Parts: sequence; structure tokens; C-alpha cells
Amino acid sequence: MNNAADIGTQDVEMEVDPPTAEVSLADEKKNQDVAAVQEIREQIRQIEKSVASKEPRFILRVLRNLPNTRRKLNGVVFRNLSQSIYPAGADREAALALMPAVEKDATELPDVGKKLVATKAPIAEVDAYFYLLLLVKLIDANDLKRAGTCADALMAKISIQNRRTLDLIGAKSYFYFSRVAELNNALEGIRAFLHARLRTATLRNDFEGQAVLINCLLRNYLHYALYDQADKLVKKSVYPESASNNEWARFLYYLGRIKAAKLEYSDAHKHLVQALRKSPQHAAIGFRQTVQKLIIVVELLLGNIPERVVFRQAGLRQSLGAYFQLTQAVRLGNLKRFGDVVSQYGPKFQLDHTFTLIIRLRHNVIKTAIRSIGLSYSRISPQDIARRLMLDSSEDAEFIVSKAIRDGVIEATLDPAQNYMRSKESTDIYSTREPQLAFHERISFCLNLHNQSVKAMRYPPKSYGKDLESAEERREREQQDLELAKEMAEDDEDGF
Repeated sequence: MNNAADIGTQDVEMEVDPPTAEVSLADEKKNQDVAAVQEIREQIRQIEKSVASKEPRFILRVLRNLPNTRRKLNGVVFRNLSQSIYPAGADREAALALMPAVEKDATELPDVGKKLVATKAPIAEVDAYFYLLLLVKLIDANDLKRAGTCADALMAKISIQNRRTLDLIGAKSYFYFSRVAELNNALEGIRAFLHARLRTATLRNDFEGQAVLINCLLRNYLHYALYDQADKLVKKSVYPESASNNEWARFLYYLGRIKAAKLEYSDAHKHLVQALRKSPQHAAIGFRQTVQKLIIVVELLLGNIPERVVFRQAGLRQSLGAYFQLTQAVRLGNLKRFGDVVSQYGPKFQLDHTFTLIIRLRHNVIKTAIRSIGLSYSRISPQDIARRLMLDSSEDAEFIVSKAIRDGVIEATLDPAQNYMRSKESTDIYSTREPQLAFHERISFCLNLHNQSVKAMRYPPKSYGKDLESAEERREREQQDLELAKEMAEDDEDGF
């Protein structure tokens, strides 16, 4: 009997366990939503404090935390936020109408409290920030139709205002507005609006908005391969020096793509290397992969062979596999292998926007092969060169060799009478100006990096007026400076 009772008790316990687990998960989810609502309300208070004190660093601190905030957003959080931000009426209903359809049945959190219902309209900065959060959530949910409507509403709110305290939120909003248009294949339709906002940002000295808008326009032009228009935009606009490192990295990458398309490979390589240095070192892996692929192709076009260690970097090894095989084909001067790599990985190269540049590498492969032949043979006939290069005739080989001699690829002479090419003895490179030019290039790069670092230095705001501060105020200021320094260090990783 006791055994039977025990068995019955165990059965009852087994039946009760799953609902208990479900309840605990629901409570945990509710606690997370409560914490998210309270965190965003604290961010709203920081925005209001920034507007009241005219200190943009509080808004900047809120925007830096956007990557962490966007992971906590859902319908429950938005419904409770809308009640505490908008009073009952058209504004609240308009915000609720933009929420994802699957989450419209979200209810109010009892732990948040009903006493936090708004009684007056929010300030413009809080209104724009709420719509920015909603736009980010719609993008993450892949609800592109509502995202487009939300982006248009956000742009209307920002365009109608003339407040300097709205500049930072507006700059972040321009980026996501352009992103939604790109996902909806409507980039061409927003180009006029971006140009109009760029003129306004330039006149108002909105440097962050100006930097974001220039990058959005460059991405817009490059999406349609309009390199001439993008180059004209770069020449006719001045990129603000005070832009963040992430915006500088994007701008330098776009500039590198433009220069590479216009055959200015040296400038393209310099800009791309700077973009890689300014990008986050432990985050933004996708951006680093994209830049590194273009750097490899540009180095090959310059006649240089990238180091093997480039292809062994953590996080880049798999994505650079095709480019490693391409580099091997160029290094060996093997036209057949080069053609096989291009045909095999052609779709991947087109997706990476490097296919057009890679097609230009065929001449470099031929030059490398001729250089290798010139070093291996003191005298060789055009027929043998044509056979090694897999050309159709010896006349083609003669033309290619003549052009290589004229371009300074090899030091040799052609003897048509005896039908051979004679290579000259190689000279010591250290007796030429090559080492001096290479050293000068490295010094120029270091000086340029130093100048950019000095220009990018930031100082605590209004620190010049605190000479007579008390010890307690000094400790509080030092604590704020430490927090600001920590946020600046995390800025590069969170901004991508």
C-alpha cells in the first residue's frame, strides 16, 4: 500500500512540474520586460536632462547603449512605454499602430505601475527616440512595410524641428532610414531627401548628421555603381573632422572603393588601411572582412603580394579562402589557374563588389609571369614565352613583352633579327631610391596617424570653469570622466 501511495505521489509530482516551469519562465520574462521598461525610462530622463542642460553627452551616452537596448525590445515594452510617453489620443494610437502585428495583444505590466501614465505630450527628442527604437525593432523583425511607414514618420518629426538637441538622434535616424530604403530596394527614391538634409545639416553645423548623411549618399551611389557621382560628392563636400571613428571608417571604405574603381590604387590602398585601423578591433567582423577583401585585391593590382599571415587571422580565415587562391594564382603568374579561380568564385566576387577589379588582374598575372621568365632565363624566344603564357601566337608574346619593357616591369631587350628576348643583369635595389621612397611613405603614414589622433582627442565639457570646485565635486567629476572614457572605449565596438 505504501508503495502504491508513493507511486501515486510521484505521478502527481510529475504532472505538476511542467506548469511550474512554465510559470517560472513567464515570471522571468515579465521581470526582464519590467527591467527593460525601467531602463528605457531612465534613458528618457537622461534625454530630458540633456535638453534642459544643453549637454549633448547625455544623449550620446543613450545612443551608445542602443545595441544593448534593441535586444530587449518587444511589444510588451513598447505598449507600456507608449502609455508613459504619450497621453491618450491620436499620438499614442499612431505609435501603437506601427507595432508588429503579432505583438499587439501585449498587456500592461503590473509591476511598472499605472501611475506613470503620461498627461502631456513628450518633447521632440523623446518622441524621436521612441520612434527610433520602434524602427530598430521593426527592422529586426523583418517587418519592412511597417518599418518604411515608421521611417517616414520619424523623418517627418525630425525635419519639422529646428533644435540642436535633436541632432544626435537625427543622425542615428538617418542611418536606419537609409537602411530601411535599402532593404525595400528603394534607395534611389530617397536620394533627393538625403541631399536636402545634408544641405540643412551643413548650414546648421550638425557635424554628426553631416557625416552620416555623406556616408548614406555614398552608399546610395555605390549601390548603383555610380562612381562618378560619388566622386563628385566627395570633392564638393567637406567631411567633418569631429565625426566618430565608426563613421570615419565607413567613409574611408567608400572612398577606397571609389579610388580603386578610378584606377587610383595607391590612394585606395591608403584609405582602406586607415578604414581597417579605425574600425573596431574586436567587433564588426563583417565590416573587417569586406575591407580586407578589397585591400587584398588592391594590393595585387599594385603588384604586391599580401603576406600569408593576412589569411590566417581569426574570423577572416574562412571568408578569405577564395582570395587566398586568387593570390596564389597571381603570385605564380599562372593564367590557367587564375581563370579557374575567377570562374569558380565569380558569383562570390560579384557579391563582394570586387569582380570588376579582379578582372583587371589578368594583366598583372601576365606581368608576374614575364617577370618570372626574365629572372629565370637570360635569353628566351617568343615562341617559348607564348607557350608558357598559353597565348595564341608568338606575335602576342612580343607585344606583351614590349609593353612590359616599356612599363619597366622587366629590364630586357628584344632582338627581332635573332628572335629572342635578352634579360639584363639585375641591379642591387639598395643602390636605387626604392628604399628611400618606402621609408618616406611609412613616415608620412605615421605622421598622418598622429595628426588624426590629436584631432580626435576629446575633453570633459566645461572643465575650464571648475578651478574653484570642492573636493566632493572634484571626485564626482573624476568619476564622470572615468565613465566617459569607458564609454568612448566601447563606442567603436557598439556602433557597428
